[in-house]
Amino acid sequence: MNTGYSSPPLGAEGLNTVKEKATSGVGALVGIIMGSKSDLHIMNDAAEVFKEFGVEFEMTVVSAHRTPDRMFTYAKEAASRGIKVIIAGAGGAAHLPGMVASITTVPVIGVPVKSSNSIDGWDSILSILQMPNGIPVATVALNAAKNAGLLAVQILATVDDSLTIKMQAYKDELRRKVEESAQDMDN
Repeated sequence: MNTGYSSPPLGAEGLNTVKEKATSGVGALVGIIMGSKSDLHIMNDAAEVFKEFGVEFEMTVVSAHRTPDRMFTYAKEAASRGIKVIIAGAGGAAHLPGMVASITTVPVIGVPVKSSNSIDGWDSILSILQMPNGIPVATVALNAAKNAGLLAVQILATVDDSLTIKMQAYKDELRRKVEESAQDMDN
């Protein structure tokens, strides 16, 4: 799919930039990036949120360590391509969210990913959480790409009343489910 961002095939299967179109046709508002394809099963949770809320997004692999030029280009061009929020997931040393945040003016939400070679996920949590002053990265819990997606929707909702209404309905439904569970236990 043509996203305006040159995405070379990655690996044997090739994970090109995937762009989901919602009904607005305005182009991707959110970029979902990850350090490697092995993070896809986690980062798909953010994509599902955007599908539910009708938010256009793109998704690709951008490694801070293996493809720093690609990372730099992605971060540098994100705002000019219309990206309003970037969700960056990474495991291990997890420098991707912070490095992207150091390059772009677009808000970055970091998703620490528990990888096979991580220290129970703590290395990625601390790498994303402990950023120096001046380079903010909003950080969600370990493997919490869904919450990253919801936070991105809330950020976008500050200038989109239709998303505000959808987010309120989403939270009302969460509340209803908890009240229903409480009522079931009380009976």
